[in-house]
Amino acid sequence: MPGKAVINQSTEHIVDKKYALSLSATQGAGVYELLNIANKLRVENRGGKVDLCSIVNAKSGACPEDCSFCAQSAHSMTNAKIYPLLGKEEILKAALSAKENKARRFCIVTSGKKPSASELEKICAIISEISLMGLLPCATLGMLDKYQLSALKDAGLNRYHHNLETSEAFFKEICTTHTYKDKLRTIDCAKSLGLSVCSGGIFGLGESWEDRIDMAFAIRDTGADSVPINFLSPIAGTPLGSSETLSPMEALKVIAIYRIIMPDREIRICGGRLATLRGLASQIFLAGADGLLIGNYLTTSGGSPADDIQMIEDMGLEL
Repeated sequence: MPGKAVINQSTEHIVDKKYALSLSATQGAGVYELLNIANKLRVENRGGKVDLCSIVNAKSGACPEDCSFCAQSAHSMTNAKIYPLLGKEEILKAALSAKENKARRFCIVTSGKKPSASELEKICAIISEISLMGLLPCATLGMLDKYQLSALKDAGLNRYHHNLETSEAFFKEICTTHTYKDKLRTIDCAKSLGLSVCSGGIFGLGESWEDRIDMAFAIRDTGADSVPINFLSPIAGTPLGSSETLSPMEALKVIAIYRIIMPDREIRICGGRLATLRGLASQIFLAGADGLLIGNYLTTSGGSPADDIQMIEDMGLEL
């Protein structure tokens, strides 16, 4: 029936790609049924708590990679700030602010393919101090090898973040300077060392629903613990600068289907949340999300952490 979601409500059901793709065709009132099932799966598998994280853009701009969505790419003409690795005190100040805003995790993010040896050494020292603050340290440092990831783990790194961004088939449309296999190799290295992995993607790049479903299964297969869902915020000067944002209902459908495909994973809503969801931002939890990035993003502003905390409390959820 058009618009009607035919959803197996058993958490024992293993969703396959054909079934997941059929869910993406759900429209109209059927979307509410989809959200309801996703919410039930969230409650059954993740409970009523929301995990908060925050990031710092520790090294910005002049990135040699040509990712078409990124304002920090040297191939784009944007007003993104360009600066070298921030000093320890500035990064720790941002970490303290994250802790005061009830974040459990704090992520150091740097632009570029990977940090230099001297940068990595500085980052390791900072991670050790973040860990002593009672936060779970995370890092987004590009395509690292096992030796570099091992050094980070020894310093106290809890989780490594490395997005797949989209499906393997569509990836070449958004980036040509590295490959999907490069990304999978980095994730495999992190998992082999026993690090928690955070890996997700961006929606609204021009990808199809099949691409979205394929990425979900690729992420599931990596064993990622946390799945960040980002929505494109078009930035002038990038190849995707004139793209339209997804509608709020389509964004919620993405979240719900990812929860149905990965019922036991942490589904974390990150970049583009407010611009895409607008007045429906609080509905992310009823669509199955249980994690949230608070504060500012890399090159765009986020909402007030206090407002996010109030929203979570208003939804009857816990931190």
